[in-house]
Amino acid sequence: MKLIFLDVDGTLTLPGENTPPDSALSAIKSSQAAGNKVFLCTGRNPDMLLPLLKYNFDGMIASAGGYVALKSVDHEVTESALKYYSDVLYSLPMTDEQRDNALETLHRHGVFCTIEGVTGSWGDDNLNEFLKDQPKGNSEIERWRKVLAENLKIRPMSEYDGSIIHKIVVMCNEEQQLDEARALLEKDFKFVIHETPPGVNCVNCELINRKFSKGTGVKLIRDKFNIDKLNTFGFGDSLNDLEMMHEVGVSVCMASGAEGLKKLVDKICPAVEADGIAQAFKELNLI
Repeated sequence: MKLIFLDVDGTLTLPGENTPPDSALSAIKSSQAAGNKVFLCTGRNPDMLLPLLKYNFDGMIASAGGYVALKSVDHEVTESALKYYSDVLYSLPMTDEQRDNALETLHRHGVFCTIEGVTGSWGDDNLNEFLKDQPKGNSEIERWRKVLAENLKIRPMSEYDGSIIHKIVVMCNEEQQLDEARALLEKDFKFVIHETPPGVNCVNCELINRKFSKGTGVKLIRDKFNIDKLNTFGFGDSLNDLEMMHEVGVSVCMASGAEGLKKLVDKICPAVEADGIAQAFKELNLI
């Protein structure tokens, strides 16, 4: 058995989309039929993954490792419901104090925030205005532009109901706007700043608890199935995939991915729209 871990935005799907290419879905299904297991490994929270769960993934590493759950039924999933993924291996939300301190400090410096939990996401009301003036070209920016434009359930911060939060995503114009928050929070949280192409006037950053990462999620699942690291494969496109790449035997970056990640992986495959997942699965004998 081999274990395969797939990032979503910019890897399995075009940024912000919820439908993988037919070639990728066919390759995933064939690999599972051959006895392998395929997992989502993403910065998205479980609520944002609902449209993808109907494709019968074997589990999820969500919220950049903050929430790890396995498929808990033997039959195919016929609807996008979290109830089919109730075997929770790990969940570490922020404390109320951490969440409140982070939001207060970030907002004081004009930083736009989205907080993410298992059951929902809540964003600052004026984030859409900030994004609409940004040029295209970065997978994380595209994800948020489309999520907001298509109303995929990011609710206004004013509607936040106190649900547990695993991660905060922030955007601002200058990295210096994060200085105070870093001084206060960096001992407990990594500030993962995504690579942006020239001309993009946006600092896109995730606050991720130092106690977890995509890599810790991979290791949990490896241990659960007692699979050697050599028989694990990771696919990603951005620097928040780095820890995942360290915990798999074979690491793959999409051709459209961050240059910094490409320098560190074992293999580069074509982009999503060029059937990269399917091609890499064939070349790596995963189908």
